[in-house]
Amino acid sequence: MTEDERLMPARVWGVALGLSGVAVMMGAEAIRGLGGDLLGEVACVVAALSYAFAGVFGRRFARVAPLVTATGQLSASTLILLPIALAVERPWTGPWPSATTWGALVALALFSTALGYILYFRLLATAGATNVLLVTLLMPVMATALGVVVLGERLELWQLVGVGFIALGLAVVDGRALVLAAGRRVMRLRALHA
Repeated sequence: MTEDERLMPARVWGVALGLSGVAVMMGAEAIRGLGGDLLGEVACVVAALSYAFAGVFGRRFARVAPLVTATGQLSASTLILLPIALAVERPWTGPWPSATTWGALVALALFSTALGYILYFRLLATAGATNVLLVTLLMPVMATALGVVVLGERLELWQLVGVGFIALGLAVVDGRALVLAAGRRVMRLRALHA
């Protein structure tokens, strides 16, 4: 719904397919449990909406260098959260962190956060908010894959069906596969009439 990314029927269908895939991957048991922990469920929905709004808002900085945008965002969030973290956690009352802990924190801050946000703002400026935010549909796919590979969980048929819905939804939103298929069909029709 941004100026450069209009809401088109294909995108609505693609998002609906993707969300259906997520629902299928969650399974009927999760759906039956809805409302059991309403506050947590509402928090998850609000977090997802915030993520979407942040992507649309972040497009305003498309003409600013991604390093500058990421630095400003991380600096501002640090200034906002530092007093709260100090008041709530009171880190001076616990044991001093080990060198391994400091190394993990530095790696997390530099690679997973700082570099991640530089790439995020670069992608946001080039690919658009809609395309960047579609990655959220891949999170349950990756979580399931990691569960199978790392935890030895069993892959269920309904999870594969959900992955199929998600893949189809992403292809429909992207549109390139549909345009390619339509182009091939036009070429075949021209060949038949020639």
